[in-house]
Amino acid sequence: MFTIVGAVVTTVCVIMGYVLHHGNLAILWQPTEVLIIGGAAVGSLVMANNPFVIKAMLAKCIQALKGTGISKAAYIELLQCMFELIKMASANPISIEPHVENPEGSEIFKRYPAVLHNHHAIDFICDTLKVQIASSLSPYDLEDLMNADLDIVTEEEHVLVGGINRVSDAMPGLGIVAAVLGVVITMGKLTQGKEVIGMSVAAALVGTFLGILFSYGYLQPLAAKVESNLKEEMRFMITAKICLLAFSKGVNAKVCAEFGRRSIPTEFRPTFKEVDEATANAGKK
Repeated sequence: MFTIVGAVVTTVCVIMGYVLHHGNLAILWQPTEVLIIGGAAVGSLVMANNPFVIKAMLAKCIQALKGTGISKAAYIELLQCMFELIKMASANPISIEPHVENPEGSEIFKRYPAVLHNHHAIDFICDTLKVQIASSLSPYDLEDLMNADLDIVTEEEHVLVGGINRVSDAMPGLGIVAAVLGVVITMGKLTQGKEVIGMSVAAALVGTFLGILFSYGYLQPLAAKVESNLKEEMRFMITAKICLLAFSKGVNAKVCAEFGRRSIPTEFRPTFKEVDEATANAGKK
């Protein structure tokens, strides 16, 4: 939501400033310049990345406009979910097998949509619990295993943010390409009078303007928002990791939830009392 608001504020202020300087809005309408810049940007994006990365990049950009859905309530759901799973596994490890094998059909996960709909988190939790059921890993080995999983996710995140930033960095240059082509067209109009030449040069310069605006006004802030969202998702998974690691050390479910609570960023961290009440009500939805 705030991403959209920021983009609207940027657009309105730039256009308003231009109009207040008695600028002609009609000159800014240059669809061919947008075609050159946008088409070249899309082409370079396709050249530089594979389909998986492009698809993930588009999904994360859309998510940046909508929000991650990670909030204090989502963290409470995560702690409740981990509490239920760990409590059940502590009593009988085999009993959680149906839940981790088919989380979409699990009554436990269905109670906590913030966890179930986060595909990275659900895969991480279920895969880790499968390993804990199948074999007795030491807490140190289990932590290494979970860190390897998180490292891959982090590496993929850097690829996505880097791809958006590369397109952003290219935008001013692509704007110059559009402007140069406009100047080339202008050179063919030198015999048509000053007004025609002036309008043609103005249209060419719009390409440079658009390239710089798209880069610094939209794409770089969008890349920063995507990076921020990815960090939020990673913190969500780290909280799950802390709970699972505590469980591997033989800690009871209540204390596992407290370990997880302490790892939550202060912006979203619930109080001890809130988590205590939430875990007491876990499974009652």
